[in-house]
Amino acid sequence: MSRKILVVGASGLIGRFLTDDLRAKGFQTVGLARKFSAGQAKSALDLEMPIMAMDAVALASLLRDRAIDVVVNCLGVLQDGPGSDTAAVHRDFVSRLLDAIKTSGRTIRLVHISIPGAIKDDRTAFSLTKREAERMIEASHIPYAILRPGFVIAPAAYGGSAMVRALAALPIRLSVADALVSFQPVAVEDISATIAWLASRDTGDAAANAVTNSVTWDLMQKQPVTLGDVIGAFRRSFGTDDWPRIRLPSFLLDIGVKLADLASWLGWQSPMRSTAMIELRRGVTGDPAAWMSASGIAPVELADAVRRAATIQDKWFARLYLSKALIIASLVVFWSISGFIALFVSYDAAAGILRSHHFPPALVAPITVSTSLMDMTIGVLIAFRRTCAIGLVWGILASLGYMLGAAILTPDLWIEPLGALVKTGPAIVLMLVALAMLDNR
Repeated sequence: MSRKILVVGASGLIGRFLTDDLRAKGFQTVGLARKFSAGQAKSALDLEMPIMAMDAVALASLLRDRAIDVVVNCLGVLQDGPGSDTAAVHRDFVSRLLDAIKTSGRTIRLVHISIPGAIKDDRTAFSLTKREAERMIEASHIPYAILRPGFVIAPAAYGGSAMVRALAALPIRLSVADALVSFQPVAVEDISATIAWLASRDTGDAAANAVTNSVTWDLMQKQPVTLGDVIGAFRRSFGTDDWPRIRLPSFLLDIGVKLADLASWLGWQSPMRSTAMIELRRGVTGDPAAWMSASGIAPVELADAVRRAATIQDKWFARLYLSKALIIASLVVFWSISGFIALFVSYDAAAGILRSHHFPPALVAPITVSTSLMDMTIGVLIAFRRTCAIGLVWGILASLGYMLGAAILTPDLWIEPLGALVKTGPAIVLMLVALAMLDNR
């Protein structure tokens, strides 16, 4: 009889692949996520539920109702911020999940996706809460497998994996110290193969499974490599290996990290945040010997894992990935500053344009003020991740309105020396590009 698996966090980079791949391997796999993106194909077994609001009773009921045999926990957040609480996700949820497993009345194995590295090097809220979860699982007396994957290479890209691709596709070189950081990778297929191997074992037979009922394994390539090696492998797959490169000054990287932390409070989940840089510089290391010996899995080598990331789609994504932040930031500045200048710096000049085209005097001030406030509002809407799409749509509509209104009321503005209205067209195109790039998954 096929084991039934619940993947918690099935919309994430690892969780989505595991859900689909385990189904392909013949397992009945239920994918659980707070929300699946529009681009993620869902089956009848996929569930959208408010995971973080579910208590132990609700979780236990789900495990019983779905007759779950294996729970795979892929939930994780990088850094505290609006909508992201490392302690709530890594520690508190795991505590409720353990209670649910114990009270479900079923024999369930928990497979928990954690992080590699030496515990003594844990410094961030991300790593510290991950270790807290590990300790709770180890003390729970339930069958478990704590998997500590290295740098995950998957067909999709998100966060750090997207950043590595971007660095490989652009003429940028890391500092020597950063390039030499240990960075052992693992193909996401190996994580799925490990879970399939664990799920195929009978957790009810404790004697037969004494070796695997309670394990903590590092999942990664055995041969040590560096961050520079991983980026180099992607460069070879993209055909950019022989490009001339500019070494990225450390102060620019530090500025980028601070800006990324600031952007996180606006809802943008940049892989360049301070936690990511601290975790990156500690390295990704471990010893996969115990995992390889017990499961018999031979890890996919770096070159083979990266080779598939060489399609034109991958190259376009990698080249455009960092441009997304520049596009959004430039549009925020464009709309906010243009409205601010018209209202507070050059109000007389802005109002004078209307007066010179014989607008009724009673309408000059209201139109000048309202359009300036509208421009600033559009900038603010674009700045926040949750409202960015709304702001972009309103920006496009406002730009078309300005162009149409000028064509009817003040057609001579189309041939004014600085070409302000002519430049509105490229701005509309840029907003359309931003809309096309908004999806993260």
